[in-house]
Amino acid sequence: MMEGANPTDNPQSSSDETPVELEELRDEDASIEIDFEQEFQSDEISESADAEDADAATADAAMPGPAGPPAEDNSAAIASFQQQIANLQAQVEDRTGQYMRLSADFENFRKRSSKEKEDLEAQVKCNTIGALLEVIDNFERARSQIKPQTEAEMTIHKSYQSVYKQLVEGLKRLGVAPMRAEGQEFDPNLHEAVMREPTDKYEEGIVIDEFVRGYLLGERVLRHAMVKVAAPPEPSAASDAAAPGEDAY
Repeated sequence: MMEGANPTDNPQSSSDETPVELEELRDEDASIEIDFEQEFQSDEISESADAEDADAATADAAMPGPAGPPAEDNSAAIASFQQQIANLQAQVEDRTGQYMRLSADFENFRKRSSKEKEDLEAQVKCNTIGALLEVIDNFERARSQIKPQTEAEMTIHKSYQSVYKQLVEGLKRLGVAPMRAEGQEFDPNLHEAVMREPTDKYEEGIVIDEFVRGYLLGERVLRHAMVKVAAPPEPSAASDAAAPGEDAY
């Protein structure tokens, strides 16, 4: 069959060639061998493999897991762990108690040491200031007894009085304060009674005179004041002796 030929122009030629083409197609189809049995076998193999996979999955799902330890072993292990936990908790509580006791002991030691330090400092201060109080006493005696007559004596008097004033100001800065005992009620914690005087001008137990001044350092007594205390008046001899002739009445 030629390209570009018009079948209408040569109808005889077209009818002649048609049987030949059909014959050739039949020969080609006959030469092709189709193995239907092999196709069927491959399909069966595929289906069999799928079935085996499904059976294996089902068997794996149905198969029990690895056997665990017996229940008694689990109970024993749990009991052992619980005992270990209890022991550890006991140790923690014991260590906590030890820490609390040590902390309390240390706090008590710190307070005690601080108190002892303060007491020692106060004692040293009291001893030092107590030694200076005698100097103060001498200055006060000199001021009360010495009466300057001349200008030179007055100059000397003013000079040592200025030293006395400076010393008193220094003691005040340290917290030293003099007692004012005269006219106050006698207090054995502050006063030392060296004399009692019967009098009706003061009530009994009132300090009527101060011989040596006392001093305080804060609330601590540096030196007790030496004082004279009022006592009740004694009855007179005239009132004790009865007048003559009184018994006759």
